[in-house]
Amino acid sequence: MISQKSVQEIIEVAKVEDVIQDYVTLKRRGVNMLGLCPFHNEKTPSFTVSPGKNIYKCFGCGKGGNPVQFIMELENFTFPEALRHLAKRYGIELEETQSSIENIEERKHLDSLTIITDYAKEFYADNLFNTGIGKSVGLSYYKERGFREETIKKFGLGFAPAKKDAFTVKAVHDGYSIELLRKLGLTTKYSSDFFRDRVMFTIHNITGKVIAFAGRTLSKEKKIPKYINSPETEIYVKNKVLYGAYFAKNGIRKEDECIIVEGYTDVISLHQGGIENVVASSGTSLTTGQIRLIKRYTPNIKILYDGDAAGKKAALRGLDLVLEQDMNVKVVLLPEGEDPDSYLQNVGAAAFKEFITEKAQDFILFKTDLLLEETKNDPVKKTGLIKDIVASIAKIPDPLKRSVYTKECSRKFEMDETILVNEINKLVGIDIKKKRQKEQVNSPGTHQRLTEELMSLEPSPESGIGQISQKQQKKPSAGNEYQEKDIIRILISGGDKYFDTEETTTVAAYILKNIEDVIDDFDNKEYEAIAKECRERLVDKKPIGEKYFLNHIDPKIQTLAVDLVHSPFEFSENWKAKWEIILTTQPDPDDNYMKDSINALYRFKFKKIIKMCEKNQQRLKEIDSNTDTGKMMKLLKVQQKLIGMRDDLAKKLKTVVLK
Repeated sequence: MISQKSVQEIIEVAKVEDVIQDYVTLKRRGVNMLGLCPFHNEKTPSFTVSPGKNIYKCFGCGKGGNPVQFIMELENFTFPEALRHLAKRYGIELEETQSSIENIEERKHLDSLTIITDYAKEFYADNLFNTGIGKSVGLSYYKERGFREETIKKFGLGFAPAKKDAFTVKAVHDGYSIELLRKLGLTTKYSSDFFRDRVMFTIHNITGKVIAFAGRTLSKEKKIPKYINSPETEIYVKNKVLYGAYFAKNGIRKEDECIIVEGYTDVISLHQGGIENVVASSGTSLTTGQIRLIKRYTPNIKILYDGDAAGKKAALRGLDLVLEQDMNVKVVLLPEGEDPDSYLQNVGAAAFKEFITEKAQDFILFKTDLLLEETKNDPVKKTGLIKDIVASIAKIPDPLKRSVYTKECSRKFEMDETILVNEINKLVGIDIKKKRQKEQVNSPGTHQRLTEELMSLEPSPESGIGQISQKQQKKPSAGNEYQEKDIIRILISGGDKYFDTEETTTVAAYILKNIEDVIDDFDNKEYEAIAKECRERLVDKKPIGEKYFLNHIDPKIQTLAVDLVHSPFEFSENWKAKWEIILTTQPDPDDNYMKDSINALYRFKFKKIIKMCEKNQQRLKEIDSNTDTGKMMKLLKVQQKLIGMRDDLAKKLKTVVLK
């Protein structure tokens, strides 16, 4: 178990913007940063990062937290695994106490897998540089491809010897488990090496860990497969990995574009030539997982294909899936007989960049032109072409983008745009229906429950926003939860700040003193528990405020804290920076804890008194005026006093009491 001291050190050192920018492209917006959420598909950025508070929050799907939560969510790590990941990133030495046997074994198992793959990488590299056959065969091959030594080392290239068990014997001799070697696909069930007499390409995950290998034969024998790859394991899921992504992510973010090529050598050659925003799909069609990996960094994809007939056909396969993810796809056909590696070697990096910029074509328009050329005015073929193009356009989620493509294709096809629109709408409708059916299969009753919930929504008289009906959730009669939540917001966001200019009383002390008489009367028991925890910490002279609650031991309280302190809005910097308009009679709104606290308390007490009035009025109705005259008079005096307090607070709040 990781000590609390180490946990706190990691939380204090890890910068949320640094951690998240390894996965998401962020752009500065005022004091915050904005990007596309990695946890759900979205077209408009709603994922906000607050460097000042060291938290993130998505106002689309609701996920939020600190750097540790981000790593846990995105990498599917446990809390200790996320801490270890960040500790390694920031060079923090962990203090650990005894953990559960299950956790220790699971961690050791996963660590063992990556330790072995890293060992294998070093083995193949050593054979490449330090053996005669490695130098004469493997190193010669790489150098013939134009790879410099620093590039070979950067990408972890190597050579697997021809001897049937050279790697396995050495690995077992060095203490590595034969079972794990087999599990990783490095050793066969017959205890021989899986990779033999091949040049080796190391596959890394997005954080740079070695997770798998690809081996290429240099033999001309047709029966021998050109490439063989590691099998899928707990650390290697093929459809979520792109070759070179670890080395390309910064370049993709910088260029706001991802270039996709087919082979490993294409990636390495382009990186060496200074084009670093490039990855490889390794000869397969892009998967949803791979597309989403790219989308973390950019919505723009440029795919390079060989310029021959096969390359043109390849450009039409599998890209509808990319369109479904609302990515902007461009296609570049290289000159006939060239691949990215060879063409770069022939013309140089500058000319290569210029070519792929000038020759890039939008995928839909490229597909339209290519298929129109093939129809040769054949009406039947042209009808099939139109259906094919319409099907691709229908995959695009953005209706505005669909409209633009529809208009352009209408012009190219020389046909009425309305016909295309109707056909596209039909396909969009069918697609929506299929998705709903799939959701119903995966989660029976989902839509029925959703419909029932939507039907049960009724307007809130205070906010105008739909709320769940009383059948589903018992709602406080006077709507006290909003005011309770506001009190908790101030305690969390500014409890440790000073209430007055003399700095004698904290915000927490002022608020807790003023709600002491009703602290046991919260409608929301979660808010009540937080208020009481603040009271206990105040008595014990322990800190209360943002930092404590954002890293709270209770995940529910931590999530609530993120929701309360992080807003999708911020004040424009232009008031001060551009127009030099500065508040002189009071602090800035975010720092005006006195006004915020007083107003929140007024609203809180106002609602509590209204509730007390209602309860007292109900007691009056239940009294028999003929027999309980004394009790009735007492309750009437109480009611008069409550109404007076209510009206006094109404004046302070500048509100009107309707009853």
